Amino acid sequence: MILLQTLFWLSLLGIAYHHAVFPVLLQVLARRKGPRPPPGRLPEALLPRITLVIPAYQEAAFIAEKVKDCARLDYPRHLLKVIVACDGCTDGTAEQARAALAAPECAGLDCEVRDYQPNRGKVAVLNEVIAGLPPGIVGLTDVSASLSADCLRRAAAHFDRGHGGAVGQVGVVAATYALRKAGSDGEAGYWRYQTAIKADEAALAAPVGVHGAFYLFRRELWEPLPTDTINDDVILPMRIVANGAEAVYDREMVATEEEHTERGQEFRRRVRIASGNVQQAIRLWKLGDPRRPGLAFVFLSGKALRAFAPILLVVMLLSNLLLAFSGRGFYVLLLMGQVVFYAVALFSIANPASQLPRVIRFAGYFVEGHAAGLVGAMRQLSGRDKGRWSRANVSTKSMSLTADVDDDYVHPMVRVGKRAFDIVVGLVAFLVLAIAFIPVAIGIRLTSKGPIFYKQIRVGLSTATRTDLFYLYKFRTMRVDAEAGTGPVWATANDPRITPIGRFMRKTRIDELPQAINVLRGDMSIVGPRPERPAFLQKLEKEIPFYVERTHGLRPGITGLAQVNQGYDGSIEDVRSKVGYDHAYAMRLLDPWDWFKTDVWIIFRTVSVMVLGKGQ
Repeated sequence: MILLQTLFWLSLLGIAYHHAVFPVLLQVLARRKGPRPPPGRLPEALLPRITLVIPAYQEAAFIAEKVKDCARLDYPRHLLKVIVACDGCTDGTAEQARAALAAPECAGLDCEVRDYQPNRGKVAVLNEVIAGLPPGIVGLTDVSASLSADCLRRAAAHFDRGHGGAVGQVGVVAATYALRKAGSDGEAGYWRYQTAIKADEAALAAPVGVHGAFYLFRRELWEPLPTDTINDDVILPMRIVANGAEAVYDREMVATEEEHTERGQEFRRRVRIASGNVQQAIRLWKLGDPRRPGLAFVFLSGKALRAFAPILLVVMLLSNLLLAFSGRGFYVLLLMGQVVFYAVALFSIANPASQLPRVIRFAGYFVEGHAAGLVGAMRQLSGRDKGRWSRANVSTKSMSLTADVDDDYVHPMVRVGKRAFDIVVGLVAFLVLAIAFIPVAIGIRLTSKGPIFYKQIRVGLSTATRTDLFYLYKFRTMRVDAEAGTGPVWATANDPRITPIGRFMRKTRIDELPQAINVLRGDMSIVGPRPERPAFLQKLEKEIPFYVERTHGLRPGITGLAQVNQGYDGSIEDVRSKVGYDHAYAMRLLDPWDWFKTDVWIIFRTVSVMVLGKGQ
């Protein structure tokens, strides 16, 4: 109980500190130090040469306007070079960029279009381009961002302030970020909050990360990035800062996002940002050096704590749940408060178009954001996110951050929400597994010889180009030599191969608990079609129409609509009747609210089977 209470209060304090105390404390400290004096206007003779790099992937619809936007910048043409770096584009991006240079407003613009083939990833392209540049000022800007006309002159004035080596020298200058049209009120509020935080961080020490839409740095302070880097706009500039240089955040330099972000795009973007946050917290540990207390404070309280905030929320909920079940009335009230909050948030998420009160919409955006954060964190910690390039506004069919699925019929909110649901319930199951392990292990060893766990190859998620195989983990319920003389066969009612404790575990489904490991690894989902053995797959595919489509774009599950309506498979006819349930469940994934209601109902039915011992 002491351990659970400690976990609960530490997680609660961590969440409250990051979201409420830190912003206020940061603002007070930043205002006490005072704002940075605005830069003066440098004489023409002192302006440095600037190279502006525009990484591009499938940007044919937008690149021409971006090139023209660069031509409108108030900076001497002979001191500005623009490089459009196309990374394996197949939609004519390079051709559109070259055609734009023929426009009258682009006359005299020194712009080079490089067409890198094949696609290698944004970071690999940036490393190659920047490595070939001479010492000086380099700027990176997104295709979808338009820049304020005087941004290069202001940046040049900032860089002119620092001289004499990296320490004490201005090494990074960042613009602020504005949305031409936000995808939601929550997104607009989020970016207003982020802009204020970055301004205060910069006033106190340095902005921890910059807006990738536009920032500049000294080429001589740059180091090549690892190719799996997710958010180069954090890792690249903050490595420069970690080595002693200063970073400036200028709110008068504005990069305006011109593309409208749809709700599904916003989800995927936040998953990717969250994965990057964990990566940054690990790789930028030098920013926590106490010898630079201001920088350590903003890094540890902001970026580092934000990366693990979703996990703290899960710990807070699980520890509160266990404390409430222990009969402590105070924790029961706290749990009820959490349940109400999440219920309100889910209602807001399920009704995005409704004119709900702001506090309800905030709850939805908060939970939605941290659900995406949880998915991103787990992807990064499990090594499943490799940082490959992808446009923020591609269709759901061509991009999914929670599974490599083509022809994706699942609603994007369901795709992310289902993975978040898996992680939360998977952590609960893993906690139960940890508690049950010792008595179950003793029971298995006392009633039969052999290992405690049983692993078996199963068929996982399938796409048009591949089918995944994985090892499924269970508590062993049969004799070790169960299939020695028969080969792979289905279990039957009163199967003599099942051990005495195995029969109890199968009735209560306790033998399935180790599959929490498969869920957390991303091999399985909590709810989904049953994962089949490869030995049976070919025969079932021949015997049952549409059998193989059961797991197309969908991970198999520990439980599911078929499992709660029938027991374990004993014959092909049992499997045949389950296929209809599996396809019916897939149809529920088209609508977020329909999916959520179905999954909750299946979980309750599964708990009922476990408690009443209705399993085979």
